[in-house]
Amino acid sequence: MLTVPIEADVAATTPAVRVLVIGRSENVLTDLVAILRTNGYAAGATNEFDRVLELFDVNRLDVVVFGGMVPPDTNAYLREEITNRNADVTFVQGYAGIPGLVAMQVQAAVADTTDEPASSVTYDAGMRTLGVSLAAPRQVSVVAWWATSFTPPEPKSTSRVLVDTELPAGRHDVAIPPDVPAQASFATVSVGPAVHTLIVGAMPTGTTMARFPGTAGPE
Repeated sequence: MLTVPIEADVAATTPAVRVLVIGRSENVLTDLVAILRTNGYAAGATNEFDRVLELFDVNRLDVVVFGGMVPPDTNAYLREEITNRNADVTFVQGYAGIPGLVAMQVQAAVADTTDEPASSVTYDAGMRTLGVSLAAPRQVSVVAWWATSFTPPEPKSTSRVLVDTELPAGRHDVAIPPDVPAQASFATVSVGPAVHTLIVGAMPTGTTMARFPGTAGPE
């Protein structure tokens, strides 16, 4: 069992967003906490699902992340109990056991885009193409992420940067490379401070218990 207390990086000088990650894989949890702390968050994690409310002061949390192997009943119970104690908390359902991807999901959930020019990102599954529409020139980063092994309990993954440059206003199409698999694959698009996260290929049956709006669920 693994529980990592919520702490910020020692170099942090300002109050940080407090993030708790609840998941199964010890390696994924440890790596994700390290990434979040490096990115300026105060982060902790646990795979002791039945002790979350005992181990952490949920009143102080800003974001709670659920891994895909948290049982649905446990997920629903914890959401209700945490909300009852802290109505301002933001919940994030992790797409997969890919630490960098889930860190981007957290960034998407908390990014302040109040003064950001409008942008939109779409995905055409038939063409396997991302459409990035910009109202003004912006720095854009597009990353593909995918699982390479589902061997329990420690999944493995990789990623590839597809775009990392300033793009002019207008529509831009970014093709998903052929070697990015049709299952367990994802994309993140950063436009200035805004982050868009997309499912390219759903997780295979038996590799996640999570379901996501707008998808048919794992296939």
